[in-house]
Parts: sequence; C-alpha cells; structure tokens
Amino acid sequence: MKPKVAVHKFSSCDGCQLAFLNLGEDLLTLFEQVDVLHFAEAGPVDPGAAVDISFVEGSITTPDEVERIHAVRNNSKYVVTIGACAVAGGLQALRNLADSGEWMTAIYASPEYIARLDAVAPVSEYIKVDMELWGCPVNSRQLLATIGSLLAGVVPRTENDSVCLECKRKGQACVMVTRGVPCMGPVTRSGCGALCPGLDRGCYGCYGPCEKPPTEVLAHWFAGLGLTREQIAQRFLAFTPEAPAFYSAGRSRLPGDD
Repeated sequence: MKPKVAVHKFSSCDGCQLAFLNLGEDLLTLFEQVDVLHFAEAGPVDPGAAVDISFVEGSITTPDEVERIHAVRNNSKYVVTIGACAVAGGLQALRNLADSGEWMTAIYASPEYIARLDAVAPVSEYIKVDMELWGCPVNSRQLLATIGSLLAGVVPRTENDSVCLECKRKGQACVMVTRGVPCMGPVTRSGCGALCPGLDRGCYGCYGPCEKPPTEVLAHWFAGLGLTREQIAQRFLAFTPEAPAFYSAGRSRLPGDD
C-alpha cells in the first residue's frame, strides 16, 4: 500500500502549501508514490484521516486550533512542521510583544466575539513534532528531500549551517562587508540557497537561527552600521519571533525591555 500523506493548514498565509504546488511535475510524480488524503488547497479534504506523514503549516492562535493539532498528532505516524509560522510562530507571533487586547479593540467593533489564545505559539508547544522545516516559505527542495527520506526509512538531513557558508560555497561576496548592508546571514540557518544576498540584499533571517548563532556579535556589528536598538530588535524578531535565540536577542533591545 502507498504511504498516506496529509497537509494541514493552521494560522498562516498558505505560502508553504504553495511550495508543494510549485513542485509542478514533481508533484504529479509524488502523487503517484503516495496517497494524499487531505490537502485542501490541492483538492482532497479529509482532515480526520489517519496518515503516515502529516505536514503542518501555520502557528497555533485559537482554541479551535489547539484541538485540531492534537487530532493531527493522534492521526499521524510522523508530524513535520513546515515554515516559520509552524516552527517559530511566524509574523502573527509579533502580537505576543504587544497589547493585543488594545489593538483588537481599535480594529474590531465587537472583539469579544473573536476567539483567540493569549499568545501565538509554534506547533511544538502543543504536540510532539518529529521534524521541523524552516523558511518563509519553506522551499520545495526541502519538501522533496524530506518526503524521500521518510519514505525510504531514512532520518531526513537537517541543515544547521549559516547562510554565510552558503554564500561562500556559491562564491558570493558578503554584502555586509563589501556594501555595509545589514545582513542576518551570520546567525541564520542555511536552506534558502542564500537567495537574498545573491540579489545584493541582506538576509532577513526567515529560516531562523543556525546552530549556536552569534547573535550578540551580530547585534554589535549592526550598531556599528548605524542601526538603533529598536531596529536591531526588529531584525531578530521579524519572521521567527518565538525562536529562543532570536527572541532573546530582539526582546532585550525593545523599549522598556532593556
């Protein structure tokens, strides 16, 4: 029998699900190798199906999502979180740093009817996760490699190197050294192919912290480039605000937290 696969969406923008759809012909080949029982964006809808692998996009932000993520865990042999939201809260976790009650009152006429948790959390706060794929969005190459490894009974390889090493392997000049552009590359894990530095832009840190990230060293360098404490905090907290290393480096520089 073919392995059974599901792709579940929680609070997110759907970008990581689109990484599946962007596989093109490879997606058709994948569909021949596995039975996709639930993937609403691609067609099949059966959220309660028992599967071998569940891919989960999005963070946990509502009481309903807490119930659903436990159901996903109970119905899955392996759970793989995909993307910055599922792994480290994502952009919506920025509300953890603010008075969410105040801005909800300012936006919604009847905020009391909106069900929400006190804080946005990554999936791993609620269930056991077997593997995490970082990125905003996760890239298609990672998805294919992970599925291939799991189907072959091999532990998938995780990437913990920094983006700086990707730049060196590709022969790209350091944008921070040569152009004075603030870049999160020294503290961000590889996997994106050093996309932003390859376009002469600084890394935004959307793949989360690499192994043993030198966050304080980089923050000091950013200050030397003229960034304020708040601007440095924004660099660390933008995409993966619940990743402990980035949370610590960013939160300590926010007004009122120093």
